Formats: sequence, C-alpha cells, structure tokens
Amino acid sequence: AKLTKCSPGTLRWVQTGRQVGMCDCLVALPDATDGRTTLFAKNSDRPAHEVQDVVWTPPRLDRSSISATHIDVAAHHTDTFGHLSIQPRWMWGVEGGVNEAGVAIGNERITTTLDPRLLPDALTGMDLVRLALERAVDAAAAVETIVDLLGHYGQGGSGEADRHAPYWSSFLITDGTYAYKLDTSGRAWECEQVPSVGAVSNRTSIASFDAEHRHPHQPVATLVDPRFMCSLDALTERPVTLRALRAWQCSHTHHPDAPGWSVCMHVTQRGHEQLTTAAMIAELPDGETRVRQRPRVWVTLGSPCRSVAVPITVGEPVGAVPPGERFARLEDHHRSDLDELQTWLDAELLPPDEAWREVTATLDRLGL
Repeated sequence: AKLTKCSPGTLRWVQTGRQVGMCDCLVALPDATDGRTTLFAKNSDRPAHEVQDVVWTPPRLDRSSISATHIDVAAHHTDTFGHLSIQPRWMWGVEGGVNEAGVAIGNERITTTLDPRLLPDALTGMDLVRLALERAVDAAAAVETIVDLLGHYGQGGSGEADRHAPYWSSFLITDGTYAYKLDTSGRAWECEQVPSVGAVSNRTSIASFDAEHRHPHQPVATLVDPRFMCSLDALTERPVTLRALRAWQCSHTHHPDAPGWSVCMHVTQRGHEQLTTAAMIAELPDGETRVRQRPRVWVTLGSPCRSVAVPITVGEPVGAVPPGERFARLEDHHRSDLDELQTWLDAELLPPDEAWREVTATLDRLGL
C-alpha cells in the first residue's frame, strides 16, 4: 500500500550535550538504478569493542510476549516474517535488515530537544527495526508498525551495553517500490515519502520535524552534514550501482575540522572510540518481481574499507560466518588480499557457506 500522508506526534522537552554514535543509510528506487532493482545501504557505527553478527531469524507464530532489549512487548498473535540482519551481539534489536517480504529498514541515532535520559526504559530504535521487520509486509506497514509501537510503549533505554546512552532514532524504510523517512523524538514522529533517492544520517532530516525538534547545539555542520552530503552525492550519478554504494560505504571524506567523522568512521572523542563495525547493501526486486525473486544482501563485518562483502539471499542458510572479532583485527595493509577476494566473490556469487569458507581461509592466511 502507498502511504500518502503522515502526521507528526507531539512531545517536547529540553536536552543539552553532544551525541557520539553515528550511522548512515541511503536508498535508490528502481527509476534511479536499473529500472528493476532498489538498492538500500547502511553503515553501522558502534563502540569499537562491540561485536556484530550476521543473523537469520526464522519466522515463528508470535503467541507469547517478547523480551526486547529493555522491556517486554505483547505478542502480535500472527506469523512473523523471517529476516536477515546485522545485530550487535548484546542486544535484542538489530541495526538493519531485510525480511522475507522484501522490506529493508535501517535506523540512525539523532539528537532533539527532548532529553532521552529523562524517560524510562522502553523500546530502542534497534528494537523497533526488528519488530517492524518481523511484522510488516511492505514499507507502509513498517511505518505504521513503528508508529503504533511508539504510541503504545514509547522509546527509550540505552543503545550501548556498557554505559547509559539512550537516544532517539530516524529510520529509512523501503520495500523495493516505495521508501519512507521517519524521524522520531520520544513518542513524537513524522514521516516523508522518498521520491526516487534518499538518505538519512544523525540528524532530523524532514524539514518540518527538523524545524521543531532539532537540538540547537547539535554540531550538524561539522559532524553530520559532511557525511550526509557524501551520501547525497553518491545518489546523484545515474544509474546508482552496487559498485557506487560500495565506494560510498568505504568513503573517508570528512570536514577538515572534524577528522574521522566520515561515512566509514574511525574516530575517538573523549576517549570513546567509534568505528563502522558492520554494513549491508540490499538488492530488492521491485513490486512486479518481489513474489518470485528473493532479496539479496551483501553483508560486511568490520569496517567496510578493511573488510569484504558477502552475498546472502534472504531466506536461505546464512552459512558458517566467522566470528566478528576476526574482522575487527583487519588493518589497511590487508587491503590487497581482500580486494582479490572481493573481486572473486563478486564474480562467482557463491552460496554463503562456500563464500564464508573462502573468507575464513583468507583470514587464516593473514593470521587473523
């Protein structure tokens, strides 16, 4: 279904301070790609010591309550969709993913005038991503699922394992035919349809929501907008391609006064190191082919500039994925070995088990 109008919620307090966690996400619908495929990409920036996994969550009959990251959520009393995701190992929610119906979702940390530290634990942005992947048959339904959950449970609770770091989220949602941006602040929200291409980063990006809710001291000019503009630049070339999005994921373009705050992030601020620790690019068939063609997701563990992307078809076995800790040890000088492996993976499109076996062999050879 096409979502034609979204209305903002209402809630506003005051927050001071700066955010640390970052992410970037973008989408290109078929008229900007090859006419048949939507491309959806996300870089997940997390604490450097945190491990992410590639996870397939099978469908289930949702009969009982769910223990999300901080609170329990009532059963949905229907079949869920299986979904492929990148997931920080300690949390229930996911950073981004694609479900069997071809819905892809990613979220970004944002700062608003409402202080998340003042509110009780509730659903995190990552919980909302997972719940929408489990419950939504298309992008409009995913928006409605997130909005309904926000109204019922609220948003809150730390998004990091070892410190109290609650925050709000923006979301980018697509199903291969339609795409939406969704900005939130507590229970307040507003959504906007993406016409052809779109991106979200660590700022409110819907104009009316931004005007009302953006924190006046958020350093968007130095920490966010250079990365956000890099994302928009990646969407200007036609057609948008998988290769172009790979280059975007590895980009280190940054503001001269804010080194390290780039799409592929390697930054230390006040002793709190943040890295791009996982990434994904989804190839989603459009509405005419969604029924007969499954989405394919290229998943990366570790920083994209130092790692490799492995293709996995949604709904098929993920294979024996090497532990995320091994990818965290990759360095710049490993790039030539990894480029050779990536070229081979792109050409062969091996089943995941075989692909991960080759990745494991390369990691073994590099002593990792």
